[in-house]
Amino acid sequence: MKGFVPTPRETVDTMVDLLFRGRTPAADNTVLDAGCGTGQFIDGIIRWCQRRRLPVPRITGIESDPRHLLALRAKYGHLRFVSIEHADFLNEGSKPHDYIVGNPPYVPITGLSEGEKARYRTRYTTAKGRFDLYLLFFEEALRRLAPGGRLVFITPEKYLYVETAGSLRDLLARHNVEEILLVSEDTFGDLVTYPTITVISHLPPGKTRVVRRDGTAVAVTLPTGRDSWLPVIEEVATENATVRLADVCLRVSCGVATGADRVFVRPAAGLDPSLRPFAHLTIAGRELVPGLTDLPSRFVMLVPYEPDGRLMPLSQLGAFRSYLLSADVRRQLLARTCVKRKPWYAFHETPVLRDILRPKILCKDIGEIPHFWIDRPGDVIPRHSLYYIVPRDPAKIDLIAEYLRSPSAHEWLRRNCQRAAKGYLRLQSHVLQRLPVPDNLGRVAAGGRHLIGIADRPLQAQLPLG
Repeated sequence: MKGFVPTPRETVDTMVDLLFRGRTPAADNTVLDAGCGTGQFIDGIIRWCQRRRLPVPRITGIESDPRHLLALRAKYGHLRFVSIEHADFLNEGSKPHDYIVGNPPYVPITGLSEGEKARYRTRYTTAKGRFDLYLLFFEEALRRLAPGGRLVFITPEKYLYVETAGSLRDLLARHNVEEILLVSEDTFGDLVTYPTITVISHLPPGKTRVVRRDGTAVAVTLPTGRDSWLPVIEEVATENATVRLADVCLRVSCGVATGADRVFVRPAAGLDPSLRPFAHLTIAGRELVPGLTDLPSRFVMLVPYEPDGRLMPLSQLGAFRSYLLSADVRRQLLARTCVKRKPWYAFHETPVLRDILRPKILCKDIGEIPHFWIDRPGDVIPRHSLYYIVPRDPAKIDLIAEYLRSPSAHEWLRRNCQRAAKGYLRLQSHVLQRLPVPDNLGRVAAGGRHLIGIADRPLQAQLPLG
């Protein structure tokens, strides 16, 4: 199976303890190891039973990778209570099992073939958007879990909050999610997954015990539906907020993705004067550093679009047309995947300049601490490693920026954002849009279309610029 990573013995023993906690297995109970790899969980179950001088339940290990099968059968072939099946766990399932345990493969959608994507989207409700294979393993395991049975998986923590996993959260919340254990970041060595052990019973929903990485524990009631679980897990009181960042802004979006920055992003110095009518200042995330007060102006983006987002015909591009038609440039553009659905010189994503070229606030997509910069003239096109926030009222841009730099905003983002390597935060537009803002930043009229009652008194900035 793609994405196989062996589970450390200490973690296996923890998960087996959770699997059998409070319900000692009998010899005729069945345990399913969903993607058994080289047998770490089978060994862990046998160790658990031997230490307690208990009979080992019937264990079925499913493994699709033929490289592991010979070793598995040689290792367990003499044990009557272990059965190894050569199968894909995500194919039609077998009979229900009393216990299911495993470390599902972590395979993003980019690692799947078109045929696999189509098959999974037909079979699984969790195969939405840019899904990861481990989400589907959860769904399949719940299908195979007997009434009253228990499931223990170790997966990335992202399913707790990313939008793509909304369907999985909706599904899990219909069961009894007994425990969510956020385990050490270095559990799998250099593989940064922010691992999480989840314990689920095929019983009606109840309280969920959450153990955070700092050792604190709390009992929570998980929300139903697709909403993120992080606010509940972190006990962030946001439900009473009446104003969100999206309410006081026209746009909270990721920057422009051309799909070919080598072609469309050029040094400002020495630019051919005939290309200047199509050039706009542009900034990437790596150019912004803490303490920077003046935005850099080293690069421009050549944009073949009208302000409303319409792609200009080649015949109207003048010297830009000649540049695009040069052999090397055209070859690079034709190599992009987006040309299957768009004209060959279009951007990967359509830029609507009338929305982008406004006074706005910029922030990097990944950072240890969120930092925010102001593009006061509104003449910068942010690239895809930046997010941009366009206030409804440009006069209030400093007020909003000062709040975004405040400790309270940073703490909310820390608790709600996805994690990247080294504990850095990964900012996303749908998370930024949900950021609660003080009532004195604005009041939303019916339908959320008009901003009224914004306080004129600026907030006291509590963090330095940048």
